[in-house]
Amino acid sequence: MSPGVVVRAVAAALLAGAAVALAASERGLRRLRALRGIGAAAERPHGRRLSAWWEAARRSGARLLPGRLREAVAGDPALVRACCAVPLGALAGWLLSSPVPLIGGAVAVPPLRRLLRGRRAAARRERARHAVGELCAAVAGELRAGATPEQALLMALPADEEDRFPEDLRSGRRELVAAAGYGGDVPTALRRLAQVPGGEGAAAVAACWELAEQRGTGLAAGLDRIAESLRAERALRESLRAELAAPRSTAALLAGLPVFGVGLGSALGARPFRFLLHTGPGLGCLVAGAALEWAGLAWTGRLAATAEAAGALAGAGNEAASARASPPVVNGVPALGASPARNGG
Repeated sequence: MSPGVVVRAVAAALLAGAAVALAASERGLRRLRALRGIGAAAERPHGRRLSAWWEAARRSGARLLPGRLREAVAGDPALVRACCAVPLGALAGWLLSSPVPLIGGAVAVPPLRRLLRGRRAAARRERARHAVGELCAAVAGELRAGATPEQALLMALPADEEDRFPEDLRSGRRELVAAAGYGGDVPTALRRLAQVPGGEGAAAVAACWELAEQRGTGLAAGLDRIAESLRAERALRESLRAELAAPRSTAALLAGLPVFGVGLGSALGARPFRFLLHTGPGLGCLVAGAALEWAGLAWTGRLAATAEAAGALAGAGNEAASARASPPVVNGVPALGASPARNGG
């Protein structure tokens, strides 16, 4: 085997590995850790170390860049991953002796950045929803143990566990702790927390808190109901994603068939890359095919996202109707009914 073939084989392997790393999202990495029994990065020391190493490497590389570009890279991890398409395109162009892959890699940076930012934002919203649900359950448990609402809130948000709280909610968390510890307006702090994407459940907690202050009881039962509702919504979203996984996988498989066909033709000696990258009609076919591939994937993704949003909205409506039909009852009266005690029971 000639050295040139070995070099090209190694370069192709590096290209495939980099493509896999670029395609891997934070959600996929969390699923891989869960399958291996490692757990989420925020819950395990080595997961936190891996995240810290990646953040340190990204910021160290950003220091080598000029002013505004350094700020953009330091504040946008998705841009760093998306820009990996440029060296990948350069490597593919060297392998195929054509500048077309490099141009394609540069053109792919903006859509890749939007895709990665969307996935990152969705993951952050999911973590925020989970944190609000866990906060409701923790506060309700402390109330039933005999604590006052403010004490229960402070015990549910210990200062030494701030790192376990999602980053987007940390400033709101500190404001909430200050309001509970120094006699501030807790419902207002909760509503500010609800303005963070994914923290919308805190608005329901604020309304429940105000009503409990007015009527004197029912806070624990109300928080339990909110936590149950948030858990039901999360289960519904996961169910919808599982149901839509098959159509999405089919679309991805169909989108990969042309690439497989080109590779198979090259293996059989048809030399499709020469036609596609070094002739006018081939370049036209390549551009048209890439545009159709992008349109098909975008259309499929839009249909799946619309179906997921419609299913989640219908499930939320059913949950709300069920809540109106059967309000929580405590000691034979509605959970937020009038009672002179203010112990959350």
